[in-house]
Order: sequence, then structure tokens, then C-alpha cells
Amino acid sequence: MNVSTFLFLSLLSYLLVSTAFAISDSDVVLPTKEFSAKEPFEDLPAGALTHNKKTNQDSFSHASANMSFERELDFKIGNAFFKRIWVAAPSTTQSSDGLGPLFNAKSCQRCHIKDGRGHPPSNHADNNVSMILKLGIPVQNQSQRALIDSGKATTIAEPNYGGQLHDFSVPGIFAEGSFQLDYEQQNITLADGEVVQLRKPVYSIIDKRYGEFHQQMMSSLRVAPQMIGLGLLEEIREQDILKKSDETDINEDGISGKANYVWDKEKQQLALGRFGYKAGQPNLNQQNQAAFNNDIGIGTPLFQNPHGDCTSKQTECNLMPNGNSGNKQNLELGNLVAEKVLHYSRNLAVPARREAGHPDVLAGKELFYQANCIACHTPKYITPRKTAAPEQSRQLIWPYTDLLLHDMGAGLADGFIEGKANGQEWRTPPLWGIGLTPVVNGHSFYLHDGRARNLLEAILWHGGEAEASKRFVMQLSKQERQQLLKFVQSL
Repeated sequence: MNVSTFLFLSLLSYLLVSTAFAISDSDVVLPTKEFSAKEPFEDLPAGALTHNKKTNQDSFSHASANMSFERELDFKIGNAFFKRIWVAAPSTTQSSDGLGPLFNAKSCQRCHIKDGRGHPPSNHADNNVSMILKLGIPVQNQSQRALIDSGKATTIAEPNYGGQLHDFSVPGIFAEGSFQLDYEQQNITLADGEVVQLRKPVYSIIDKRYGEFHQQMMSSLRVAPQMIGLGLLEEIREQDILKKSDETDINEDGISGKANYVWDKEKQQLALGRFGYKAGQPNLNQQNQAAFNNDIGIGTPLFQNPHGDCTSKQTECNLMPNGNSGNKQNLELGNLVAEKVLHYSRNLAVPARREAGHPDVLAGKELFYQANCIACHTPKYITPRKTAAPEQSRQLIWPYTDLLLHDMGAGLADGFIEGKANGQEWRTPPLWGIGLTPVVNGHSFYLHDGRARNLLEAILWHGGEAEASKRFVMQLSKQERQQLLKFVQSL
């Protein structure tokens, strides 16, 4: 019996015993109060989906460990579509044409490098692939207000440039422009005298080709997030998420998690937002198809415009050829490809924990709990039993997120409104796999815009509801900080 099979059977036995002895799921996922040893199955952050393959650049690119051979074939097909380089229409390769006319990347993999985290450009000569600039404006009229109030739109697009700035285009039209990053520096002095230099990005837009921006334009820099464990986040029970919501802080603990409700295009109703930096998408299928349409300019079953994010004022863009095809439901990306990419993105496995029982990791874990980081970064859940999602069914998982919106203070504010998320609110990001970012992606840039160059900087940018937790960390000794960081790096 190999290690993966043994761990899977052990986890299954644990959950069966819990059920037999009437131990509720809520009891199983209670935060621990014991830090002398690792918890049962803490090595398996994604339950039976966890892979324990060699740690290297491919650590985020493996299939769910409990996947059948037949479904793994579908996973590999989805991977091929995820890596596919799209080309402009018309083309002899009709299965791959339809790029643009405006786009940010030619493939999904180009932004989600090795299925991991994107990065900001390293200098003005570097391109912005794996980082985008989202655009929008406040509500201007009653029809726009109705769209926002109904949830059918989370943001009103900038009139000339659309929902994001596209720095590439197919031959025959101009790209919209590009942005350059500079940084403002500020210092934070910790209790032991160590000085940490933080940097805040400041961007400038150059080569504007479609006129001036709206005078009330909102914008937000975003790097591509990592792809692992997404299918499990989708399966967390809605009630398990909502029970931590406390929008008006009734219990007066300073933490007021808020749910974002957004429009589910397939079901034509409001649904809990789970994906994106501000929980602006309700499920993976819609998240994937929105990315195809906005980032690559591909028409999909849910976002059928083959011209992607071209605005009504970009006449030439809307007259460009498209890649619609009869064998793809008269779309550029048909249902078959959408389904394979969905299967792939649902089943990118989370790597096994490293050194979860190391004394320094355990000490750091206790500090993480003492700092009340778990108020937002909820350690664990049990997913429901579902035959429609066999890999994700009935798993004990450790994502360290509540998937709710939290006010993170003025320092991280982007001023960008997205559904119920205001300009200071962000969805709590899952922490699993975060310590492998340098291995997979060759960098250690964190937060929504990559401003943090290491995990300590990321912590020190926390404010708002996380201000007290940040202050706790600032008071730690150097050894304690190192232990805390060693714990986070082990996730």
C-alpha cells in the first residue's frame, strides 16, 4: 500500500468513526487548543485530494490524488486547453482562433504561471502579463443603479476602456494602453527595533489610445492568484461560511466578516460570492468563463460576446473578425472546452504540508492562534457528501480562509467597489500552498497587487479588522516572528 492510499484510508476511517460516534462536523473543525503536536490529518490540507509528490516547480500542477484514471484523462485534456495559445481569427486552426481583439494574455497559463501566483512587472521594461488593472466608475444613472442593486452587475465599466485595461491587441487595431509601476516607500519599526521597509505601488497609464478616462474612474491592480484547491472552496457549505458573517459586529470583537452576493448567470439568481479578490464570482465555471472573455477576448457559453471587453465606443474593435464556429455552439469556446477546463481547475491538488510537527512550526501555529489570525483565516472545514463532485466529497480540509469580505484598512484600500465589497474590503485569501510560491513561481510577492516582497511585509500591511493582529505580531521577539513565519510557510 502506497503512502497516498494509506493516508486516504486513514482519513476515511477517521470521518466514518466520527459519524458512528455522533461527533458532529462542527466538533471536528473546532480550532485546536493544543499545540504540543500536530493535529490528526493536518499533513493533508486537502484531505484525500492532497498530493505528496516531490516539491518542485510542478507542485501546484498535479491532479487530485483520489481521482480515477478516467477522470485524470479529462484533467489532462483540461490542462491542454488551459495551456492553449489562442490566435486571432480567421485562422486555419479553427479550434484555437478567436483571440481578442483586445486581450491581456494568449492563454490561461500565461497569467497563472505553473498554476501559481502572478507577479507585478519587475521594471518599466517588463511587460504586465500576470497582472491586470481593473477599471470601473461609480453608478451614474438609474439604469446602472438597478443593475447594481439587482446584483446583475458588480461594477459599472469605464465607458471608453471597459472593465480592465488591455495592453495587447490583434493586428489591425490598437491596444488600449499599458501601465507602469513605481513604489512609495514607508518604514515600520517593530518592538525590538527592527525596521521593515514597505512599498506601496503607484501606477501611471501610458499610450492611451481610446481617449481620456472618466473623471471618477476607479481602478485596482490585481495579480493572478494561485489555482490550487479551488474545487474544495466551491464545495464548502454556504451555512459554514455564513455562520462566521457578522456584518455589523454584533459580538463586538472587531471582526465583521461580510458575504458578497453576486449574480449566477447560469441559474439566473443571486449566489454567495467565493472567487476573486473581492468574492466577485459565485462559482468556478463563471470565474473561468469571465477570465476567458475579459483576459483573452474569447466568447464563451456564459459570456458570448466574441469581442470580449470591447466597449461600444471602440468601433474598430467591434468590427473585427471572430472565431465563432458551428461545432462550438456558434461560439469561440464551446461547452466541451468549458467543461474540461472546469474539471481541471476544480482538481488542481494542494501539496502536503511540510514539517507540520516541527517544534518551531508548532510554536508559530500557537502564535498564529494567539494573534487571532484564525478570526478570518478559518483553519478547517468538512465538505458535504456529493456524488456530483466525487473528489471533493466528504473531505476534511485546511484552507485557512472564511471566504468573507473584511475591511483591511486604508493601507490596502484600492477604492474599487465590486458588488457589496467596498474600496477597503477584501475576501480572505486561502493560505494553503503559500509557502511554496518561491519554489513554484520563483518569487515571494504577496497580496492582491504583489506589493509585499515576503510574508512579514504582507502581515504588516494588514489593517482595519486585522489591526490588532498586526500589532500583536509587531510586539513579538525576532525568534517568535521567525516561528510564526515558519508556520505560515509550512502551509
